Order: sequence, then structure tokens, then C-alpha cells
Amino acid sequence: MLALTFSLVGGLAVLCAAAAMPPFNCTVHQLETWSPLAAIATTRQGATQLEHLRRAGIEFDLWLPAHLAVEIEDAQRYSDSLAGHLNTVWHHYRSWLFTLACGAVVRLIAPLLEDKRRDPAVCVLSEDGQWLISLVGSHGAGGDRLCQILATAIGATPILTGASHTQRYFAVDCWGKALGWQHGAGDWNRLAALQAQQQVLSVFQTCGSELWRTGLAREQPIKWVSAPPQEAAVWITEKAVQPDLGVVWHPRVLWLGIGCERGTDAAVIEAAITQTLEEAGLAREAIAGLASIDRKADEVGLLQVAQRYHWPIRWFSAAQLQQVTVPTPSATVAAEMGTPSVAEAAALLASDRGPLLVPKQIYRHPAYPGAVTVAVAQSRREYIPRKGAIALIGTGPGALDQLTIAARTALLAADVWIGYELYLKLLTPLQRPGQMVCAYPITQERERAQAAIELASWGLHVAVVSSGDCGIYGMAGLVLELLMQANRSDLAVSVFPGVSAVNAAAARVGAPLMHDFCTISLSDRLTPWPVIEARLEAAAKADFVTALYNPRSRDRQQQLVQAKQIFQRHRPPSTPVAIVRAAYRPEEQITLTTLGAFQPAAVDMFSLVLIGNATTQRFHDWLITPRGYLATLEHAQSSQQAKGEGIH
Repeated sequence: MLALTFSLVGGLAVLCAAAAMPPFNCTVHQLETWSPLAAIATTRQGATQLEHLRRAGIEFDLWLPAHLAVEIEDAQRYSDSLAGHLNTVWHHYRSWLFTLACGAVVRLIAPLLEDKRRDPAVCVLSEDGQWLISLVGSHGAGGDRLCQILATAIGATPILTGASHTQRYFAVDCWGKALGWQHGAGDWNRLAALQAQQQVLSVFQTCGSELWRTGLAREQPIKWVSAPPQEAAVWITEKAVQPDLGVVWHPRVLWLGIGCERGTDAAVIEAAITQTLEEAGLAREAIAGLASIDRKADEVGLLQVAQRYHWPIRWFSAAQLQQVTVPTPSATVAAEMGTPSVAEAAALLASDRGPLLVPKQIYRHPAYPGAVTVAVAQSRREYIPRKGAIALIGTGPGALDQLTIAARTALLAADVWIGYELYLKLLTPLQRPGQMVCAYPITQERERAQAAIELASWGLHVAVVSSGDCGIYGMAGLVLELLMQANRSDLAVSVFPGVSAVNAAAARVGAPLMHDFCTISLSDRLTPWPVIEARLEAAAKADFVTALYNPRSRDRQQQLVQAKQIFQRHRPPSTPVAIVRAAYRPEEQITLTTLGAFQPAAVDMFSLVLIGNATTQRFHDWLITPRGYLATLEHAQSSQQAKGEGIH
């Protein structure tokens, strides 16, 4: 079985003879934030609606009462009362979906709710499947976002009632969630209220990525400050601060290098970490993880501390560590461990050579044997505690109503969109508050693909946007090619098709593609012109209906002229030709002409040119290429008639 996970919508079910593809699941990676998800239905109709979600690719545990006479594969049954069942399994799930009345759900879950930062996301789906309500955990647990994804997957209407949705701003208590930031001190409710009242929020950021800022609405009242603020503000920092008026976000940027004597108790290691952080004024919430020499990979105390706080540990060999220049090397450590530094060198390597904030500190506990060395380095980019994924999305011709449901769902689920700035602009009405955007100018396809791979490797769910179909002159091939080139098999990749330009253009002028056709791009930026010229000659000679992509631009004036000349050598001047510009967009323009009258100068880069074959006909505003059905029928009828005449 291949390690690389590719989900190809509508594609072949086999990648190669030795590796059958898994069934397509459009949101298995994007819904990781809310997994495990549980769904409860108490009626047959409610269970049917949840089955619709499953068929749309949503994974969840389905719970039904034992007495409900409905057979659903993999459904789990509860025999207790629903309230008793929820009390038993409530903490086993990160999100919930009910197909009950809202009032009933409120009464059922009220005794189970604790705190908005810890409560799960709770959504309610109406039994007719029309409405999906974000009930609890809209910000802290991402309930609003989950509601939108689920609703889009089944064509329901999401009901979101929070101020951040109605006013379309990026809620302050959600700013760093996608980047793995931790909530720190402060009155979060007060800041949220100020934001809802459209008050200006001061922001003081000392660490972490600034990519989150692309999720802010342009009209959001934000004041960026470069010194510790005195007013109500948002601190984004590695420091342990207790602002009187503001709140604190902690990006996870601190890597703690740890060295210890064999058998050192977990309590000693934890006390050493606490003391080091307090003396340096650093926040525990800003810890990304621990790092040490690989010889300590079985050190019980170290493993226990990491497990208690859900910190990853990065292990390095002595050979790797001894290559790092540190401020306090030790000959004793070198003799014992094969490297002059463990704590400092490991912290620096884990942080990708970030600044060393705290040189090694040696700690001993009066009540326990053993000793610990701790060093702290700060990475330039925060640690995101999850795996990223890439969704390669074809967005169709540009009109939102031409976007597939699966593509909409993937766009909503993504943390960040990457694409050509014009295509991203067309999708703006679908962008939810907080969704990050990396827009690139035209011709920077490689940069987009590399950025997508880098961000997904970091831990983000990335949507790479192409117009039309992403696998037809789009970004899908380039991203997959780069992954293949790098022999990367650790990233989840899903491909979502779109309505291609040739499909859209053909639909706007009737049915010109009813028989064999081909598409040829006239751009010689990546393909030599002699190769393109040979393909044009072959298509024209073979009488294919031909769609010309990238027909003309400011820097490419003659290619379309030459293409016309090639087709004129093989087809009569009366051959129908369609020029479709910006199909399905408000600025759409359609020109029906002939090969002889066709003017290349009237075409631009937003156009697609369709050249008919020998049978293509124009009827009013339609172009029709007969498939041959009527000719076959007429032939059969004439043959039957001939047989009848022979009998007489």
C-alpha cells in the first residue's frame, strides 16, 4: 500500500497495479480539527439525514437508540436514556451533531457544559436537512466553521448567530487557532465585547508568524504597536505577562533542550523547566516541545513530562549535536555523550537555529537524586501540533454557482488559500473570517506550489486554487510533480475537479464537443513553439474540434495568427468558430464567427477559442457538432426500407 494518500474526485480507482486507492473522502483531513465527531439521531428521518452526511464523505460515530427500528451500517446503539448516554461519552468527543429540536439539545447538554475554552463544538441539524445550527463552541471549538462545512457538504443552510459572522470580522479568540497558538491570561470576554462593538484593538506581537493577519478584514479596526501597550490590547508573545486590560496569545515557539543524569525523576525535570521559565519570564504555553540526545529516548522521567503536557520530543544524534556551536561547551559532557553540548545544541537544532534565549541552566532538587540541564531557544515559526494537507481545487470558470459542492466544502475547510490573485478575488464572497490568503501574481505557479507544500508541511490545511479544472493546465500537476521530485510521501493530497474552460465555453455556445475534440495551449512559456505547431497541424489534419487555451496575450501576438493559418490549410473558411471570453462572469463576451472571418486581434488571455470540425454547424446562436445519432438512425431506416422493397 502506498504511503502517499491521493483522493481523486471522479478519477480512476487504481494508481498502479500494486496499490488500490482508498475510497474518496473529501473532508477526512480537513475535519481533523473536530475529530472525533459524534452524531445522534432519535428518529428514522434524523438518521436518514446523517446518512446523507456520510455519503458526502463526512466521518463520524453515529449513535442511535436501541429501540429505533432502522438498519444503518456501523451505527452504535445506546440503551440508557439519552441524557445518561451523553453523560457517559460526552468527553470522548471533540464535536457533536444532533438531529433533535434545539430546545431538547440545550436541556440535554446544559449540565455537561463547563467552560467556553474547553466545551466541544455542538451543531444541530433539522430533520428535513434544510437547516444546520451552530449552537455551542462557535469560536473556541470552531463550531461555526464546522457548521459551514457540514452544511455545504449536504446543501443545507448554515445558521450562525455570532457577531463575528454577522459583522464578518476575525474574532480575537480565534486569531491563532489554526497556527496552534495557546490562550494566555486576560479577560477574553471583555476583549470580545470590545471587538463586537467595533472598538479599535491594539496588537503587540513579538513572535510567531504574521500570516494570520491576512485573515483580518480590511475594515477591522486594528492598531499595530511596537512597544508594550498600556491600553486594552492583544499581546502575541512568548513572554509570561499578565496584562491588566488585555489578553495574551502564546505562539508555540520555545524549544527546550534537556539533558539529565540517567534515572532523573520526572518531578525534577518538571521543576527545572518551571524554574527556568520563571527566571527568564517565559510562558509555559509558548513551549513548542522538548529536544535531547537520542541516547535519552528511553529516559522515563523525560518521557513522562512530555506526555503530561503533550509536548513532542525531537531527538538528535551526537554527530548532529557536535556540529552546533554553543556558548557553554563542556569537555565532561563530550567525554560522556560524544558531544560537548546536549541541552543548548538540541534546543538550537529543534528551533531551526533560532536565537538561544536561555543558555544551559543546571538544576538539582534537594529531595531527589539526579540533575537536569535546560536551555531555551526560540524558533522563528511556531509549532503547529497537527499534520497539514493540500486540497488542489478547480474553481470552474469563475461564477460561484459553477463551483462544485465538494470544492466549496474543501475551500471552507482550508486554513489558507493559495492562488493567482484574480482567481482568489473571484472567491472572496466565500472566504470566511480568519481564512488566510497567499495571493500571487500571474506566472508564479512554481512559487505557489512550493508555498503550498511548505505550509502543509508546517501543519496547515492548504487550498491551492486553479480556475477551471485544476488538472487541465492548472496547479494540480505542478504540486504533484514537486512532491514526486522530492520523494515526499507524507502529505495528504486531495484533488477536486472543476468545470474546465472548454466545458464552460462549449456550454455557452451549445454542443460543439459532441464528437472527438482536443485542447491545445498556445502558450510557449513552458512548451516550445515547434511542439505546439506540430500538435496544431495534427489536430487540424485529423479534423478534431479544437479548443485553444491561452490563445493570445500582450507578449504573444503571433501564435494565434499562425494557428489560424494552420487550420485554414485543412478546413474551409466557413468552419464555425466561437470566441468565449470570461464565461459565466458578468463581463462575459461571446463571438460566433467563421474560420475565414475570425480576427485574432479580437482575442485576449481571458478568452478560449473553439474551432469546429467538418461536421460542426451553426444554428442561430448554437454551434452543434453531430455525434452521428441521426445519421445512424436514418441509415437503419433506409436499410430497413430497402429490405422491404426487395421483398416486394
